[in-house]
Amino acid sequence: MADESLFLHEEVLLLALHDVKGTIAGPMYQYALGGAILAELLLNKRIEPEPTKKKLINVFDPTPLGDPIIDECLNKIATARRRAIPSAWVSRFASIKRLKDRVAQGLVRRGILRQDHDKVLFFFDRTIYPEADHSPEARLIERLRTAIFTDSADVDGRTVVLLSLARSADLLRLVFDKRQLRQRKDRLDHVINGELTGRAAKAAIDEMQIVVMIACIMPAIMTSTVTSTSH
Repeated sequence: MADESLFLHEEVLLLALHDVKGTIAGPMYQYALGGAILAELLLNKRIEPEPTKKKLINVFDPTPLGDPIIDECLNKIATARRRAIPSAWVSRFASIKRLKDRVAQGLVRRGILRQDHDKVLFFFDRTIYPEADHSPEARLIERLRTAIFTDSADVDGRTVVLLSLARSADLLRLVFDKRQLRQRKDRLDHVINGELTGRAAKAAIDEMQIVVMIACIMPAIMTSTVTSTSH
């Protein structure tokens, strides 16, 4: 891993959480979490898409990765009665009960976040996860900053996938200036398209883009569904 202590879904959550308030604005980040889990399994060669139009997901190596959530998801794929396409798995993973809390609590146990409680509208209790140690996210943001705002010709595959997921969930604007991001749009497109990686990494990134595209499309579908049903 680019940061040896973090998986992709943990990095996505750190970007989504407000450092001080420990809250997340909006529910659509969950599809980025689901996409991150599937991408992690692909990057670690635990699963592979069938070389057909549907890209049905097959288990390639059932060896656990050591993260409870990822290993649970790998087991779900391995024991499923029917194979499924990437979008189905992203949706299923995103719908795991208390997914945000489970990911956050893993980071709490490692001293990166702390668990606290506050009230919404003075009456309703909620659990929040402000940062206890900013250094892991600081390293993460610096990786993204280097990939976006420098002309480095070498961006590792994990950072490319994380950038894709963060962009799909509109998380980059939470850590970088929106105008500066617009100015670097062409660079960001080149990075996300895998144009700055080696040939082997580019092939893997092309597979990742299927997952990322799904993680991007799902929130749009959900938003349009809510809008249409509210009229």
